[in-house]
Amino acid sequence: MAKTAKPKSAEAEAEAKLPRDLRPANKRGAARLGAVQALYQMEIGGTELADVLAEFVSHRLGKEVDGLEFREADAAWFREIVIGVVRRQRDVDPLVHSALVEDWPLKRIDTTLRAILRAGAFELMERKDVPARVVISEYVDVAKAFFNEDEPKLVNGVLDRIAHDLRPDEFEPAKDAGK
Repeated sequence: MAKTAKPKSAEAEAEAKLPRDLRPANKRGAARLGAVQALYQMEIGGTELADVLAEFVSHRLGKEVDGLEFREADAAWFREIVIGVVRRQRDVDPLVHSALVEDWPLKRIDTTLRAILRAGAFELMERKDVPARVVISEYVDVAKAFFNEDEPKLVNGVLDRIAHDLRPDEFEPAKDAGK
């Protein structure tokens, strides 16, 4: 039986047109993106935690919504980020606020950007098994999904400051380097 070539999906065509510095998300990356969207929805719409978790896991992650196909995501990772940010917000917000420049308090930051910074800060606080540089890079990629100006640079700078404060050992030069 001869195989016929499948036409490229709209998603594959869109990915082919992306600049090289935009990478398609893996399952955890898709979970991070979904978590940021869920945190945004909770803040803007006042949606309760249980409702937003149920909606995303049942109807969004890995599903088609309004003609857009959502990537398959690690649902456990998604839940951990969303629940963790909500539970630790009293710790997360001051941490993010202290990493911002003095005249830009967290409450003045765009809601989407605030969700990205909160999720990234939470992951830096709680997921020591994930290297800080990976967390930063992943959330810069999330920022690029929403913004194409200075916001991804802001995410990089803020999360880098937080990472250096929380995980200084990951940024110290190797003691054996140069020997």
